[in-house]
Amino acid sequence: MTERLRESGFTLLEILVSLTVLGLLMVGLNQGVRTGLDLWNMQSQQMKGTTELDTTFRLLRTLLTDIPRNPTTPINSGTPALAIAFDGRADQISFVGDLPTGLGDVRRADITITLRENSLLVAWKPHRHEFATTTPVVAESKLMSGAERLEFAYFGVTSPGSAGSWVTEWAGPTIPELIRIRLDLIKAGVRRWPDLIVAPQLATPSP
Repeated sequence: MTERLRESGFTLLEILVSLTVLGLLMVGLNQGVRTGLDLWNMQSQQMKGTTELDTTFRLLRTLLTDIPRNPTTPINSGTPALAIAFDGRADQISFVGDLPTGLGDVRRADITITLRENSLLVAWKPHRHEFATTTPVVAESKLMSGAERLEFAYFGVTSPGSAGSWVTEWAGPTIPELIRIRLDLIKAGVRRWPDLIVAPQLATPSP
């Protein structure tokens, strides 16, 4: 009798074993799909953060590479050229520079780059000459959020006859040879971004 039942189909035990194996396969497949989606979301968020940080550093490099020269400074006079204004500190940097307008041209502005409430900000106002009678309104643009610490350092010769060194403050109106920007992020698990090193140069104003 048993032999005939085995020949005619599956036994109850075989069916239970098959259902158990099928259930385990479904659980494993569901867990694998969930893990894959989680990894995809993590990768998307990391790529988004990396893109935002890369865009921010590109803008900072653009702003600090070509700093307008003071037009009253003689060219090739043997004296170092001066910026219109430059004040470098450990936690922020202020200078007169050219902001891109998004329309293919730039706008001369008083610029300050700083960190406030975990957001990297560019505060700016249109640059006015000393005889201007109105005080321009300061505007702010947030470059990125999620930043824990912003640190500037400046390399150059701080006194005649001395060797170049890194310092945390640069009073200007001369500009340093190098500017280092260090930005630490809050989010755990995000790799530390390399320091941004910029070699600023004074750009001759257009006639």
